[in-house]
Amino acid sequence: MALFSKFSTFTWFGFFKKILFYGIMAHWAYILLGMFIPIFTTPTILWRQWQGKKIHKTWVSYDNISEYAKEAVIASEDQLFDEHFGFDIKQIEKAFKNNQKKKKRIKGASTISQQVAKNVFLWQGRSWIRKALEVYFTLMIEICWSKERILEVYLNVAEMGDGVFGIEAAAKQFFNKGAIGLTAPESALIAAVLPNPIKFKVKNPSAYVVKRKTWILNQMNLIEWEDMDVIKQK
Repeated sequence: MALFSKFSTFTWFGFFKKILFYGIMAHWAYILLGMFIPIFTTPTILWRQWQGKKIHKTWVSYDNISEYAKEAVIASEDQLFDEHFGFDIKQIEKAFKNNQKKKKRIKGASTISQQVAKNVFLWQGRSWIRKALEVYFTLMIEICWSKERILEVYLNVAEMGDGVFGIEAAAKQFFNKGAIGLTAPESALIAAVLPNPIKFKVKNPSAYVVKRKTWILNQMNLIEWEDMDVIKQK
């Protein structure tokens, strides 16, 4: 009986080691493949489908996305995108101080890289386990992917309307055109809803969204894009 118990324990230990090994290999393969292949689905998309939501999504390459769209999301979400290594320390400190004072109104400080890590590899939520994994995957994509690839993936997987994922789907749904043809005001309006694309609307935008769109346009005009490698000069 004791021998069987030892054999059983050894067998289960070997089994879990194999599961762990293959799991690590699979997630590394996914990270590396993500450098090249389109990412057609994410945990968030699968969750929204499970909820019964009709999904609109079309992958589009980096060169087929308007430079205005790239500028708009950087201006609104992560103005130091081209400089940091996945984390904006000043914004994190600012958000921490704000959240200490206003515990009912939690303010985030996620960079575009962090949002890609969360959207592509993880589930939504605010648990410490998910945040720790987000840090890990953010570092991994910063090491393995180029900034252009991170921005390309972000613009293809971010939810930009209720069930509308990616800039190509958003451009078609809201402006009846492809992402390459988006103007600066149209791009700024899409970026304005990113904090909460289910609550905020591109069509019939609220006063808050219009105000945010105006702020984003102003930021787009102020930023010196020639210093940012991910943006090609128009």
